[in-house]
Amino acid sequence: MLDLHLELKPQTAVKLKRVLDLHPDQETFARNVIAYQTAELKKAILNLRLDLKAFEEKHRRPSADFYAEFTQGAMDDCEEYILWAGLYELLIENQSRLASLQ
Repeated sequence: MLDLHLELKPQTAVKLKRVLDLHPDQETFARNVIAYQTAELKKAILNLRLDLKAFEEKHRRPSADFYAEFTQGAMDDCEEYILWAGLYELLIENQSRLASLQ
């Protein structure tokens, strides 16, 4: 049993109540919300991997190796490296979120 309290604007609360009224099986509704979030995270991870692959091919090194050196200050702080590091951090964050839902 989950006692969930959401702080929503009144208009949002009304809309959410309507959605919940359309789905009397709350367990299925909750599972569908989780499944949707899981699918969105998987798509985001795929897109991040594609973006990272372009950097890896250009610089001929894995993102993990680059990131380790970058965070130790062994790399230049050029815009491209900052972007690469940011994308890698997003990948790690999304992988962690996905793992917590599975």
